[in-house]
Amino acid sequence: MKLTVNGEALELDAGNLADLLAKLDYEGDWLATAVNGELVHREERSTHHLKEGDRIEILSPMQGG
Repeated sequence: MKLTVNGEALELDAGNLADLLAKLDYEGDWLATAVNGELVHREERSTHHLKEGDRIEILSPMQGG
């Protein structure tokens, strides 16, 4: 299915948001995720089904000093 992840067009087989994160090697509870501009909480990722054309944003905290 065709998805846009962080502004990049990708074609991936992912049934839900948790599957997508695993396929893209995103790990950790500290991620923030949104689908089509709507926040998806960590607890909802495995039940949030993706569909053709969805826009996914994956945000991770920046470290700095």
